[in-house]
Amino acid sequence: MLSAAQLLSGVGSGASLSVGSLLAVQLSGSNAWAGSVTTTMTLGAAAAALPLAGLAGRRGRRASLVTGLLSAMAGALLVIVSTATGSFPVLLLAAALLGLGTAANLQARFAAVDLAEPERRGRSLAIVVWSVTIGAVAGPNLIRPGALVGEALGLPALAGPFVFSTAGLAAAALLLLLGLRPDPLLLAARLRSGGDPPAAGAAAVRRPRGLRHGLAAVRASPRAGLALLAVITAHGCMAAVMSMTPLHLQLLTEGPLADMPAGHTHAASTDVLVLIGFTISLHIAGMYALSPVMGWLTDKAGRLLVILLGHGLILLSVLVAGFGQAQPVLVTVGLVLLGLGWSAATIAGSTMLAESVRADDRVLVQGVSDTLMGVAGAVGAGFSGLVMSGVGYQGLNLAAAVIAAAVLAVVVSAAARDRAQPAPV
Repeated sequence: MLSAAQLLSGVGSGASLSVGSLLAVQLSGSNAWAGSVTTTMTLGAAAAALPLAGLAGRRGRRASLVTGLLSAMAGALLVIVSTATGSFPVLLLAAALLGLGTAANLQARFAAVDLAEPERRGRSLAIVVWSVTIGAVAGPNLIRPGALVGEALGLPALAGPFVFSTAGLAAAALLLLLGLRPDPLLLAARLRSGGDPPAAGAAAVRRPRGLRHGLAAVRASPRAGLALLAVITAHGCMAAVMSMTPLHLQLLTEGPLADMPAGHTHAASTDVLVLIGFTISLHIAGMYALSPVMGWLTDKAGRLLVILLGHGLILLSVLVAGFGQAQPVLVTVGLVLLGLGWSAATIAGSTMLAESVRADDRVLVQGVSDTLMGVAGAVGAGFSGLVMSGVGYQGLNLAAAVIAAAVLAVVVSAAARDRAQPAPV
């Protein structure tokens, strides 16, 4: 059920990533706001992570995931409204609600390991991450059919893909509401409590704790801290580069979107939208399509080695995209490598984080992780427009390269310590 719901809900995230920056420029009239949709989405995800984790603790994963997906469905509807009315503030409100769907999708990966055996945690988590591939890859490629649907409904072309997003999110929420039974988190708590009734299992999960307690739990475990660092930096670098790539490709081929004449919405501009959709689709495929491989490597080769692989790929990706900025093919190759690096770092880091803290702290720490991922993504996307305006797309990629290289140095040091000191049984 988790996998099928991820597949359907992925359409919403794919559409948002591919046309969000273009909608922001179109409705605001300024390239400076290009990263605002991604920033607002990630802030929405960050703000929702802990409340959704708390809801999961009180009511189980099903209630939390359905709440996030229904909120995202409302956001997809508001994107259509904002595009039809030309309202930039409504677009930002819609992006914030779509962020709740992102938070729910992130939480779903942890639901996959609630009942998983330790030796299969990486693969269990990766399967749910992988399931978003089809929907998320399809989302950016719905630009052209979405434009046809939009025209049939009397909507602007860029609003069309969000008709598909709305339907996918609604179907995903319904699927989880009816099919995610028994609830994996409540069942895991019940098993830990010795098979008591479900209410007792829920009580075992539910404790009045907040961000401070979650951070203390992370600080108590060096491996948890390292895992958290790997996950949030990978997400921040990915969000910064990815959010500016559609605008960079558009500027590379057509010049500033805000300076185009009002009637310039078909012909060449449609071709550019297809190029952007194709590039973002391949990037998302890199993020999700090889997740089972990353999960298998995480279980077989070890968490730290796969984290090293992830940040090494991120470093390579931003160098390829930055120095190949004038060639769309190299930008696309860089974005694919960026997705692969994010996949490796996120799967290995999330697995290591989940197993490095006490069981009764796990849901809270997962909420803290998703919150900080959202903050890192928001900071990356928010400052990416300013960085790109100042030093260009190449400079933005080189800034991400510095961050990836720093994390690599930290992880190499930790891996060396791991080899010198055997892990406790």
